[in-house]
Amino acid sequence: MNQDQQAAFRELLRTLRVWDCELPSFDPAAAPAEPLPLFQQWLREAAEAGAPEPHTMTLATADSQGRPSVRTLMLHDADVRGWHFASHRTSHKGWELATRPDAALGFYWAAVGRQVRIQGKVTAAGPEESQADLHRRSTGALAAALVGHQSEPLSSYEELVEASAAAWERAQREPDAPVPSWTLYILQADEVEFFQGDERRRHIRLRYRRHEKSWIRDLLWP
Repeated sequence: MNQDQQAAFRELLRTLRVWDCELPSFDPAAAPAEPLPLFQQWLREAAEAGAPEPHTMTLATADSQGRPSVRTLMLHDADVRGWHFASHRTSHKGWELATRPDAALGFYWAAVGRQVRIQGKVTAAGPEESQADLHRRSTGALAAALVGHQSEPLSSYEELVEASAAAWERAQREPDAPVPSWTLYILQADEVEFFQGDERRRHIRLRYRRHEKSWIRDLLWP
């Protein structure tokens, strides 16, 4: 990239707007005693505000040497046990979680100027619950899981096309086809932070920290 291209890129970044809309209000004093009800409320309000794919999130993990990696994936549930997501246990994230179960999740909903950060430990559900999670999803999700080989090197795109076609056919023929490597993961949060953006940059940051069987709430400077 030459200097003119670099300058044009920097100028593009400076012209991009953030929260070019009316943002909702948030009173942290009225927040519930636990983070889960507020998270469920915020996700619902993001969906109602038109946020695209509000159930997508970033997952950050680290390998045995502490080197981080991050990717975007889908939230499958959030309940009293924690935040649920799934993948092949043989994937990159699966190997990292087996080695180092500490992880973090991030949600960002630009339509309402909100984000949620979640930190905690991840545990793997058993085979029965993991297969039930997979078979509640779409035919396409099952087909993708049947293809397998996630994170492994791919010799050519044509190989993927052939494997995907075969997997789609099997998923339609066998909607309960097992995928032994498919694993449901549950992140039990130790800390959850809710961020409400403000156009004057007086952002509200409400943090929940687990303390024994309850939660401590405090505000953070933006």
